[in-house]
Amino acid sequence: MSKIVKSKALNITSMLNEDRVFPPSQEFAKSAHIKSLQQYKKLYRESIQSPEEFWSKQAHSELLWFKPWKKTLQWKTPDAKWFVGGKLNVTTNCLDRHLDTGTANKAAIIWEGEPATDGKPGEERVLTYRQLHREVCLFANVLKKHGAQKGDRVLIYLPMVPEAAIAMLACARIGAVHSVVFGGFSAQSVADRIFDCKAKVVITADGGYRRGSVVPLKKNVDDALVLEGPRGDRLAASVERVLVLKRCGNEIQMHEGRDLWWHEELATVSPQCPAEHMDSEAPLFILYTSGSTGKPKGIAHSTAGYLLFTKMTTRYVFDLQDNDVFWCTADVGWVTGHSYVVYGPLANGATSLMYEGAPNWPEPDRFWRIVDKHRVSILYTAPTAIRAFMKWGDEWPKKHDLSSLRLLGTVGEPINPEAWIWYHNVIGGKRCPIVDTWWQTETGGIMITPLPGATPTKPGSATLPFFGIHPEIVDEEGKAVPRNVGGKLVIRKPWPSMLRGIWGDPQRFRDVYWTEVKGSYFTGDGCRQDKDGYFWIVGRIDDVLNVAGHRIGTAEIESALVSNSKVAEAAVVGRPDDLKGQAIVAFVTLKGAIKAEPAIRNELRNHVAKEIGPIAKPDDIRFAEALPKTRSGKIMRRLLKQIAAGNEIIGDTTTLEDFNVLAHLSKNDE
Repeated sequence: MSKIVKSKALNITSMLNEDRVFPPSQEFAKSAHIKSLQQYKKLYRESIQSPEEFWSKQAHSELLWFKPWKKTLQWKTPDAKWFVGGKLNVTTNCLDRHLDTGTANKAAIIWEGEPATDGKPGEERVLTYRQLHREVCLFANVLKKHGAQKGDRVLIYLPMVPEAAIAMLACARIGAVHSVVFGGFSAQSVADRIFDCKAKVVITADGGYRRGSVVPLKKNVDDALVLEGPRGDRLAASVERVLVLKRCGNEIQMHEGRDLWWHEELATVSPQCPAEHMDSEAPLFILYTSGSTGKPKGIAHSTAGYLLFTKMTTRYVFDLQDNDVFWCTADVGWVTGHSYVVYGPLANGATSLMYEGAPNWPEPDRFWRIVDKHRVSILYTAPTAIRAFMKWGDEWPKKHDLSSLRLLGTVGEPINPEAWIWYHNVIGGKRCPIVDTWWQTETGGIMITPLPGATPTKPGSATLPFFGIHPEIVDEEGKAVPRNVGGKLVIRKPWPSMLRGIWGDPQRFRDVYWTEVKGSYFTGDGCRQDKDGYFWIVGRIDDVLNVAGHRIGTAEIESALVSNSKVAEAAVVGRPDDLKGQAIVAFVTLKGAIKAEPAIRNELRNHVAKEIGPIAKPDDIRFAEALPKTRSGKIMRRLLKQIAAGNEIIGDTTTLEDFNVLAHLSKNDE
C-alpha cells in the first residue's frame, strides 16, 4: 500500500511514497532481451561512462547506412550533432530492409476503423511490409510530381488511418520534412503551423470519423488557407498543393489547380521510388506542442539519432518479440504516435495496430474488443484512459478474452498507484509487467522506464533511466539534491533523439530549455528519487502549487484523491488566494452511480489530509461527470485553472474531446 513520507526540498515538497514492489516474473525474464537488473546496470554503466563508444556500436548494429559517419558526437551546448557525416534513409530502415526477409509478408499495420453508427463493425485493413513499401513509394512519387523536394515542409492533417503513416514515410523517403497536425485542431491552428514552417504541400482528407460524426478536415484546411495574420498577409501563402484522401465521402469543395485527389494521383505514378540519401542530422519532422497560447513551438527532430533511439526503446522497453501485436493507442498527431505507432515498431519489423475511433464508442468495451479480436500482446496507453476504464466498470473488460496481453505500458503523465494496480489486476490479469514511461515531445523517445524483464516496478514510479540517459534532480541553484528530496528534473548529457531546436527560433530554444540550469536540458518537470534511486515524477513545475510557503505537486494530491474508493478521476489546480498564495481546487469524477453530496466532499478533503497532510487539503472540491480532455486523453488543466479562478475561458479549445464537458463545468462554476 501507499504510505506518506514527507520530504521538504528548497522548491518542492514531495509527500507520496510507495512500498509495493513487483519483481519481474522468472518466466518473463527468461525470454526477455534484458534478463536481469545486473545486465541492465552493466549496459547502463557502459552507456554513461563511454557514451560515444556505446552509441557508435548501437548505430553500427541497428541501422543501415549508405555512408558511415566520421564522428559519433559533436556537442557544444545546446547543439548536438550525432553520427556526423553519415548518410541513411529512415524508410530504408523501416521498410526496404525487411523486403528480402520473412518479414516482407508480415503485417506491418493492422488498422481498425471506427464502428458504424448502426452497430456494424468498423472497417479493417492489413498492410504487409511489402504492401506498405509499395504504397509509400507510390505516394512519395506523387509528392515529387507536385514539387516536393528534399528539405521542403509538408503538413499532414489526416484522421487516424493507414494513409497518415504512409504520408509520413513518403515524406521521409524523399527527404521532405513532415509536420503532422492532430486532426482535432482548428483551421486557425492549421494556418499558424503552415505559416511557421512555410509548408509547401498539405495532405488532408475530406473528413474523418469521430463518435459517429464526420470531422470536416478538408473544410478546415480551406478555411485555414484564407486566414490572414495581424498584418493582413495570408498565413498559408506558401501552400502550392493540397492532396485529399477520400475517407468519408462527405461533400467538399475542390479548388482547381490546387486540390487533387489522393487516389487519382496514385494512378499516374510509378511504384518505384529510390530513397534519398539523407544526412544523419537532416530534419525528419517538426511537431508543434499542443495546448499553448501564442506562437506555436515547433520541435525539430533529426534523422539518425531519432531513429536509433526509437528503435532501441521500442525493442527493449516493450521487450518486443517477433510475434507481438503492438498497440500504442496514441494518435499520430502526437509524438507518441510518431515514435511508437510508426517509426519504432516499423524499424523493428513489428506489427503495429492503429485504431481510428474513441475508447468508448459505441460502448466502453471498444478497446477490449480490439485486444480480443486482434490478439494484441502489448498495450501502451495513457493513465487518463485507464482511469476512465476504471470509472466505466470492470464488467466491460471482463466481457472479453485478454489473455493475449503479455505487457502493458503507460505514457503521457504520472500514473497514480491505484490506477496502476487496477491496470495490473483487471487488464493484465496480475501476470503482465507494466512499463510506466516518462518522456516528452522534445526527447523524441522514452527516457526513464522499467525494462520489463529486469526492473522491479513500483506503482507510480517511472523507475530508472534508459541507456545513455543521465537525469538528475536539482535545486534552484542547479545543484543535485539528496534522495527523497524533490526538485527540478534535468538531463545532464546529450542523447541521440534529443530535439535539435525550435523550428526557426534558436534563441527561444536556448531560453526555454537551456537557461534554467546551465549546461543541462531542463525538462520542466518536478521529480524526486527514492532510496533505491527510482524516479517519481510529481508533475510539471508549472503545476506545482505554492500553498502557504509549501510547493506541492498536483499529481500527488490527485493520486491521494483517486486512492479513495469513490473516486474515478481527479484533476487539481490552483487559484489565487490572498492568504495562502494559492488555494487548492480539485475537480473530481465519482465512480459509477455514486452521487455527489456534501458529505462526500468533506470525506475527500479529510481523506487527502490523512493521506498527505493538512497542508494538501483541498480548499474546494467540485464534482463533474467528466473532465475536459483532449482526444489524446490529456486533461486540459489550463481550462480548469481558468474555471477555478472564475475567469473567462480563453485560448485554443479545439482539441477538446467533448465541448459539453466544458459547458457543464462552467455552468456549475461556484
